[in-house]
Order: sequence, then structure tokens, then C-alpha cells
Amino acid sequence: MPSTIPQLTQSPAQSLDHIRVDGVSRSFGDRRVLTNVSFAVPPGARIGLIGENGAGKSTLLRLIAGSDAPDAGAIARPADTGFLWQEVPHDADYTVSDLLERALASVRTAERELTDAADSLAAGGAAAERRYAAALEAAEARDVWGADARRDAVLAGLGLDGIPLDRRLDAVSGGQRSRFALAALLLERPAALLLDEPTNHLDDVAVAFLRAQLLGWSGPVLFASHDRAFLDEISTGLVDLDTGRGSLRGPGGVTVFGGSFSDYLAEKQLERERWEAQFAAEQDELKQLAHTVDVTARQVAHGRGPSDNDKFIHAFKGARVQGQISRRVKNARGRLEELRENQVRKPPQPLRFAGIPRGSHPLGDGSSLLAVTSARIPRRLAVDRLVIESQSRLLVTGPNGAGKSTLLRVLAGTTPLDRGSVERRRGLRVQLLEQDVRFERPDRSPRQLYTGALGERRAELLPLSSLGLIPPRDLDRPVGALSVGQQRRVALALIIAKPPHVFLLDEPTNHLSLQLATDLEDALGSYPGAVVIASHDRWLRRRWQGEELRVRPA
Repeated sequence: MPSTIPQLTQSPAQSLDHIRVDGVSRSFGDRRVLTNVSFAVPPGARIGLIGENGAGKSTLLRLIAGSDAPDAGAIARPADTGFLWQEVPHDADYTVSDLLERALASVRTAERELTDAADSLAAGGAAAERRYAAALEAAEARDVWGADARRDAVLAGLGLDGIPLDRRLDAVSGGQRSRFALAALLLERPAALLLDEPTNHLDDVAVAFLRAQLLGWSGPVLFASHDRAFLDEISTGLVDLDTGRGSLRGPGGVTVFGGSFSDYLAEKQLERERWEAQFAAEQDELKQLAHTVDVTARQVAHGRGPSDNDKFIHAFKGARVQGQISRRVKNARGRLEELRENQVRKPPQPLRFAGIPRGSHPLGDGSSLLAVTSARIPRRLAVDRLVIESQSRLLVTGPNGAGKSTLLRVLAGTTPLDRGSVERRRGLRVQLLEQDVRFERPDRSPRQLYTGALGERRAELLPLSSLGLIPPRDLDRPVGALSVGQQRRVALALIIAKPPHVFLLDEPTNHLSLQLATDLEDALGSYPGAVVIASHDRWLRRRWQGEELRVRPA
């Protein structure tokens, strides 16, 4: 990347108050995940790991935590480093209280030592007084007297204060278990923090609480996150693990940014513009060189024949001209071959939708496409009136359980109402991008699904590979063998190539890379049909310019 973004501090000497990664590589079988990764996180820095799904963010955090070992390179970290797993491991008979008390173990130890030291004062003596003074200092440093209040504040901040502490961890939901693990980590207060998707399962209030905790953290913090708003709010720098993805010349190591996620996006846009300009300039040069080699150089000549008394001079000048021609052709051919071999690859096309002409609608304008009246599903949905028109832009928000996903499925026609009605325009085509994608034939490849959905002719005119959603290595793999994020990309590709009149998206940025999520939002802005989105994504919500419907629990 250009030097316009300041780099993170990288001290040549290892320090135990730093997290430091030097030349780390890791492979799984024949798949290389990390290659020669190097960066440092000093005390007080909060560095976000970003990159495509599969770029190695979770792998790198496990390596730094010591739960896995690199194939090459070295890692240094403070001995007291805490790690929040994306999927929290737990003992089956462990209670919430057990988890929290383990986090407060040093506090409880200091409390017991203070009590014992106070009891020893009765015997008198200088040694007992020194022991008590040391115990008192340790108790004060660990905030022994405020530990329970701090525990209660952390639980309240993360929305866990209503759950009994004697409840077993396997009796709470996965999201609650992740929040309890985060609470324990914050209570433990390690010297350094490693966090894998820390805002998963957090509502806006809990995210604000976590943000305040991390902004006041004195040690190094390294975290992986798809939460763009969170990245923008707390990161002091970013490490992009997409080696060369989107850069001019291809792979060449991770990119280290100093700045916020907004800085990152601005720099990526400038880089894209430089990339496009360089590609265009090189293509022009290639055309000129090809013309020089094939046409122009060979046309250089005197343009007149020799006279009888000028034959010697003409032969001499002709030989010199031919030498010039030869050198020009040779130089042009050499540059042409070099440029063809090393030319900048063509920038990928921005994500765009095809199939519905912009500025028109096959069903006509005026009346509504969808109209919901007095929709009721007990304990799941309550919507009095909703109208979707040909160019509607609607964001559906609300707390978990309020019925956002249910409303989208009602609009899609896959969930019936107990009461109320849904009127649809005749010939209306509606598609729903669900949170959990399911394919009827998981044994089929993305290419087969794509061709089956579009037909061979349309699939040839708009190849799946041209959409930039599915990497070549996955085009012919069984879709059931792909990750959740990759399966969502396949589902998105099917919709992009054949857009519906009404496009419904349930948490569209889940499981997508930061760049793809941003590209999708930009593409939706010019979508030629109606768009209805249900999302918790604060970044998306802050930038939404259409209508908003907030649903509440039925």
C-alpha cells in the first residue's frame, strides 16, 4: 500500500508488553493460510484483523494465544494474555458462577491472604505487620472490595444480569455463553486481549459497553471483526490479511494500516482509482507498442530511389536506416514482451445487478407490488400495514425476537399468516437471501446450480466467475462442502444474475467479507427493483437513506 497511511509502531526488539508476530506462516495440508505475516501491537493499541473469510484471522489469533503452533516464524506476547474464542469451549457441568469465579481467582486469593494476614496481626511482630502491609497493597491493586460490584456491572453491561449465576453453561444459549465468556475475560483483566468476533451476539447497548471497556484498556488488544462500525470506533490500526487482494501487482504480504476503518475504505478507493488508471495506461501502451512492432517501424524509409551517381550514398544511408528500424523494432518488441508478462491485471468489475432495466419496471409503476394488512402470527409478528412499491427502499429493524426474519418470510410467501392478508401483484418475482442458506442439492457445484437457475445461454453470457463472488477453486466443489459464507455468496450470485422485482435480504452482511458487504450495499443503492433489508448492522443502519420500519415483539 502507498505510504499515505501511517504504519503501526514496529519496534525491532521484542518486548513482553507487546504482541509481536514475525514472519509467521501456517498451512493445513496443501492449503497455505498464512504466509510470512509480521506486525506488532504495542500497549494501548487496538488493532483490528480484517480480510476475506478464510484469510486466516481466527487461525492467527489461535497461534498468538498458543493453542496452535506456526509452521515458521516467531510470536511474542505478554504471559498474561486472554483469548475470547469465537466458539466458546466449556465444561458440561460448569456453572456461570464457576466461570466468573475462575476469572476472579486472583482477587479471591488476595482477599483470603488479607484476611489471614489480618488474623496474624494478633500475634504481633514486625513480620506480621510486613505481611499485612503487602497483603493490603495487593488487595488494593486488585480492587478486592469492588470486585463483586464490578462483576455485577459487567454482567449488566452485557445484558446478562437477569440470568441466575448457578445456571449451567450448557443450559444457556450459545450467544449467552459467548457473552459470559466475554464478561469473565473483562473481569480477569489480563495484560493483553485477543478477541475473535467479540460483538457477535451483542445488542447495541452491550456493544457500547464493550467499546467503553476497550477504549480504556492499557495493554495491547488484537481483535478480528466483521463489525465495521465497531472497527471504526475502536481500532487504532488495521492488519489486512488478504495478501495482495485488490492491490496492483498481486500477492506480497499483509498490509498494515494505521488508522480507522473509514481511513481504510478511503485509501482502498484511492488505490482502486490508481489501479484503474495504471491498467488503462498500460493497455494504451500495449496497443502503441504492438502498432510500432507490426506497422510503424517497418514504414520508416527514405521514400525515394537512388540516382546513378548516388547509389553508394543511398546504400550507406539505407543500411543506417535499416539499423535504426531494427533497433526500434527490437526495443519495442522487448518492452512489449515485458509489459505483456508483467502487466497489471484488470480490476474486477464492481458488484452490480442485471436483468431488470434501470429506470423501468416490468410490472409498471403506480400501484403497490406487495401490501400487508393486519399481519399477525402469535408471539412472532404483528404488523398493521406495510406497502412495498416498485422502487421501495425499506430497512426493518428491531430487537431479537421482534419478527424481522418472520416478516421477510411472510413477504416472500414462505410463512403463512394466522390473521391478516398479503396482496401480491400478478407476475411478481420475489427472492429472499436468508441468514441460513439451504440448498436442496448440496452435492451440486456452484457452477451447476448457476447454470440450472439461469439456463445455459444466460450462464454463458454472464459467467459465474465474472461476478467475483466465487473463487475459481470453489466453482466445481459440492456446495454442501463450502463454508456458510461461501454458500451465501452462491445464493447471492443466483440473485445477482437474475434479479427479482422485490429483493428481500435477512442480515445481508453476516458471513460476508468487509469489502463484499460494502460492495453489496453500494450495489443495492442502484438496484432497479424494490429492496427490503432486515439488519442489526450499525454501519449499514447509519448510512441507510431509505424508509425504516421498526418492529416490536408481538
